[in-house]
Amino acid sequence: MRIKSVIKDAGKVLMKVAGSEPDATERDLLHTLKMEHDEVKDLLHDLQEAQTAVQRRALVKKIKLALVPHTKAEEKILYAAIIALGDKDAQVDGHEGYLEHECAARTLQHLGAISNVTSSEHKAASKVLKELVEHHIREEENNVWGDAKKHFSDEDRVVMNRHYLAAKARVKVS
Repeated sequence: MRIKSVIKDAGKVLMKVAGSEPDATERDLLHTLKMEHDEVKDLLHDLQEAQTAVQRRALVKKIKLALVPHTKAEEKILYAAIIALGDKDAQVDGHEGYLEHECAARTLQHLGAISNVTSSEHKAASKVLKELVEHHIREEENNVWGDAKKHFSDEDRVVMNRHYLAAKARVKVS
């Protein structure tokens, strides 16, 4: 685990103990998504650095457990709401997000099917997944989140977060 991840996790614990971290159900959806994006980026970085088969298998499993529920719930709550807007540019952003999730899901599935986790193929697939996800996160945090801030109030995004967390909890990862 990277030092940055350890420090970030320690900060979260301190904020929670001090009472300055809002309950998960009272957060803005974008705050929840940002925390999850950071977690996945850290896992993907760790996968790039991992050398042993045990480490690589464990990280692929963690990435799948983090990414699949996140993307499914995000599509159901945020992207569906963005596409339902009358704003054509926002609709394009929402559809683009779906397509990028689909590409990442296919790459993750391919990565999980490679039996030799220390092979150059596995390392290449993990690099491509990292690049896809990081590109997606950059665009989403700029474009889709801009759409969400423009069209949904702070209170709307808190309610969306509650629905997101509930939808995420219902996703089964096989």
